[in-house]
Amino acid sequence: MATRATDAGTNQSVERAVSVLRALDSGRPELRVSDVAELTGLGSSTTSRLLSTLERLDMVERDPVSNLYRLSLGLLPLAATATNRHPVHRAARMVLQGLATRTGLGANAAVRRGGELMFLCNFEGTRAPKSYTQAGHTAPLHATSIGKCLLTGLGPKERRKLLGDPLEAHTEYTTTSHDLLDSEIDTVRRTGYAVEAEERALGRASLAAPVRDASGEIVAAISLWGPSSVLGDRSESADADGQRLALVREVIEAADAISQALGAL
Repeated sequence: MATRATDAGTNQSVERAVSVLRALDSGRPELRVSDVAELTGLGSSTTSRLLSTLERLDMVERDPVSNLYRLSLGLLPLAATATNRHPVHRAARMVLQGLATRTGLGANAAVRRGGELMFLCNFEGTRAPKSYTQAGHTAPLHATSIGKCLLTGLGPKERRKLLGDPLEAHTEYTTTSHDLLDSEIDTVRRTGYAVEAEERALGRASLAAPVRDASGEIVAAISLWGPSSVLGDRSESADADGQRLALVREVIEAADAISQALGAL
């Protein structure tokens, strides 16, 4: 019994330390002890002790002037190792660099982590708007083309259980109906690609295609993103349609190349 109590206490300490690290990744570059305590729900003294321990371990650092805490570069080797050892990242990196260079747009690779997608890598071309997307950042599955590709591996019931109901609206164009999402995913299965126009952010759009492994399962997806005038599906211009179709071919071919590197036939 004593061993179980010790194990439980150790697990709780780890969970609390991780919650502190995640609080420091909440969007603000630096936080006070009280800010971290509020975000984690921990007491101020507990939070202060955890931050001091993490500082000694080089997981966080404290500004000597402001006494505000931020994540330390000591985390970078761990994060870089996890990313670089991921098979999709290894297979996609060079392909996406070339895709961004050729098209001038942004190119991403992502995998599904529970009810969200997580970006593995991001490259920006000269025509890509300023992006805040980084490896490790997450995004909604239902409001992104890359997420819709990842959802094609699930059935309607699984999607409803995973995403909940109703679906969150990020803009006036976000798909918030599961029935409509089902229809969109059927189109992705039929055409081999997904389109998202201003569903997550106004003025931006994306095209995506799924990536498969040797078993044929969808394990990731890649996307091109940029101005909605270039990638969206709301324009009635023939020139815009022609340009978009050329980019569709680019993203499908890139996804196929990555799938082949992962052993897909």
